[in-house]
Order: sequence, then structure tokens, then C-alpha cells
Amino acid sequence: LFTARFLKSAHEVLGPPPCANRGRRGGQAGSAEQKAKRIEMPRKAPVAEVFESVTDGLKSLYKQKIRPVEETYKFGDFYSPLLTDGDFDAKPMVLLLGQYSVGKTTFIRYLLGRDFPGQHIGPEPTTDRFIAVMHGMEDKTTPGNALAVSPNMPFRGLEMFGNGFLSKFQGAQLDSPLLHHVTLIDTPGILAGEKQRIGRSYSFTEVCGWFASRSDVILLLFDAHKLDISDEFSKAIESLKGHDDKIRVVLNKADTVDAQKLLRIYGALMWSLGKVVKTPECVRVYIGSFWDQPLTCNEWSRQLLEAEMRDLLTDLKNVPKNAAVRKVNELVKRCRLAKAHAFIVGHLKKEMPSMFGKDKAQAKLLGNLEEHFLKVHRTCHRAIRRNSCAILARNSPDAPPSCFSGAPHLPPPRRRLPRRRQVPRRDGVARPRQVPEGRHEAHRRDG
Repeated sequence: LFTARFLKSAHEVLGPPPCANRGRRGGQAGSAEQKAKRIEMPRKAPVAEVFESVTDGLKSLYKQKIRPVEETYKFGDFYSPLLTDGDFDAKPMVLLLGQYSVGKTTFIRYLLGRDFPGQHIGPEPTTDRFIAVMHGMEDKTTPGNALAVSPNMPFRGLEMFGNGFLSKFQGAQLDSPLLHHVTLIDTPGILAGEKQRIGRSYSFTEVCGWFASRSDVILLLFDAHKLDISDEFSKAIESLKGHDDKIRVVLNKADTVDAQKLLRIYGALMWSLGKVVKTPECVRVYIGSFWDQPLTCNEWSRQLLEAEMRDLLTDLKNVPKNAAVRKVNELVKRCRLAKAHAFIVGHLKKEMPSMFGKDKAQAKLLGNLEEHFLKVHRTCHRAIRRNSCAILARNSPDAPPSCFSGAPHLPPPRRRLPRRRQVPRRDGVARPRQVPEGRHEAHRRDG
């Protein structure tokens, strides 16, 4: 009480203290003149940054805005490794997939107009490794381990597949006008059977998915005499899901059959692809014979094959023109995945206790991952797909098998209708009857 009276009298005699007119936040005097000065001061307009190319702008945007979020939420450990400057500066890639002896290596030789280091051509399965055909001043081959650690190459992410894959990966460099603009990826021929899948020391489908996400065009080559799709080839095509706009189908060696058989082969190929490629749109199919020998067919078939081959070469020539658009598209897609991943990890971290019972809470979260995905879907308005749940479950050893199943959008739980115990009949006798789900309108009409 004495202190309050003393402060009141001091305030009346001396006036308000110098700190009484200070603002709450800035610590400056709150007079009307200074407020007017602050209002009259013009604000600095944001200065737009100018870059020499789209690639430089994407690199700056990724380093400043996107990469800190990926490092905070460990996005590289769950989905894809962090991007480097070599990923942005890389030339457009063309990935070739197909079963053995369909002409993948011969197709690359046809595009280059010459042999390249490390090529093996024959009727038997000759190519047993992934080969990246790139531009170089002299002809040479580079082992896969050296390519994976090179900062100027876009293959740093292949270290996640281990030495088992890197020993089956190499780079071939040569001087060719085409390689100034694109990089060609040759793949080993896919055989039918379980022995090849077990004998590999790496996952072929996961490697194909990695290359597909970084390729501009994906060519699926088929032989006109062998249209069967093996189980491993079918899984490799399914791993290309999400990159349907990049897929082109090439029916090779079409000059060895006549026109009537070619029509039947084309129909059989489209029927086979309809079971594997789950898209409502029709896949573009190019028919031709891509090698250094002249076409062996009649005049009508020759005109058709030459026109189809010109269309494919024109499509490949337009790949460097659309490279910048593809890089923007891929970066936007990665931003959306990183944003959804941040929402999921943030929600799971919020559900975990801070001190005790972490193991029990973790087991409970792993048992109900789909319900938590549904909560994130509702609260954050994000389209949670089953791929994200599978990636989280794959990195969690105790995840239930149910995490690998589900629709792209998790639906709300279905409400079951109550069952009536007794339903009156026309004869006046009440008989027990069970009402099936979803048929309440029909039974209401009967009652």
C-alpha cells in the first residue's frame, strides 16, 4: 500500500516515466508524429531475381525453399535422395526397356550411326547391365561406382541400391552429335522365369522406377515375332505408373512380316498392353525396323514403316525442347510429395508422447496407420495415396500388411444400417427377417 501511494504521488509530481510512451513491440515512442512518419515511409518493393536459364532458377528455388523442408522431415530417407546440381544440369534421358533380343542395343546403334563402347549384339541375351550412353571427347567406359560419386553426373541417387547394382552399371562415352542433347539408357534384356529375379542382387523394378522418374521418354520395345509379356516385364511396366505420358511403344522388326500379319500382330500387341498398362488413353505405338539394313517388305509396307520411323525420330528430336518444362513439372511433383510427407510426419510426431511410453505409442500408430492417414487427409485437405503409406510402412519393420493396400483416397468408414427384428406381413403374422445393407429403400416400399 505504501509503495502504491508513493508511485502515485511521484507520477503526479514528476509526470509519466520516459518508458510509458514506448510501444509494446518496437520499443519506440508511441507519439502521433512518429506513427505518422512510420506510415508515410514507403515500403520496399520485392525485387525479382533474374536468372540466365530455367535450370539456374530451379536450383536456387530448391536450395532456398524446398531442400530445408526435406532435410527437416528426412524426405530423402523415405522417398528419394536429395537433389544435387548434377540432377538439374543433366541432359534429357531416354530409357529403353524390353525383353531380350528385341533390338534395344541395335536401336541405340541406329540412332548414333556407329558402335559405342561396351555394346554386345546377338540373338541370345547379351546385355547384362545398365549402360548410360553419354557424350565424351573420346571413346571409353566408366564403372558404375565412379559414376555414382561423380558430382557432375545425375547418378548420385543410385548409391541407395548398393554395390550389387553398381557393379552391373557402367557408362559409355563417345563423340556423337545426338549425345550433345540427350543421354540414352540401355537396360538388360528381361527373361521369363523366376531364376533371373532370384539371381539378381538388386531389385530390377525399383531401378527401372528410379530411371523412369528422371527420364523424359520411355521406350518399350517389342519384337514382331515375340509379343509375350513375362512376369518381370509386367512388374517393370507397373513400376512406371505415374509416368504414363512418357511411355512410347516401338514394334521392332516389322519388315519381316507381310501386311496382313502385321495388322494381326498390332491388334495382339494392343490387347496385351491393355492388361498391363492401366490407363484409359491409348498408348502411342511406332512400327518400324530400326537397324542399318534396308527394309525387306513390299512397297505399301515400306511407305508405312518409313512414315512411322520418321515420326519416332521427330518425337525424339523434340525431347531437348521440352526438357525445361519437364524439370519444372518434376520439381512441382516433388514439392507436393514433400508437403504431404511433412504433414504426415508432423501428425505422427504430435501423436507420440514426449517422455514415457514411446514404444507402446509407436506400436499403436503402426497398427492404425490408415486411420491416421485419414485424419491427415481431412484436416490438411491433402490427397493421401497408398504409395506414401507403403513407403512409411516399408521403413517401419513392425508395420502391418494392411498398410500396403487401399485406394488412392481413403474413404470414410462405412455406416451399417440397423436390422429389423420383425417385419409384418399381409397375413398378419410377424416373421423375423434380416434386412441386408443398402436395401432399406426396397424394404421400406415392401412394408
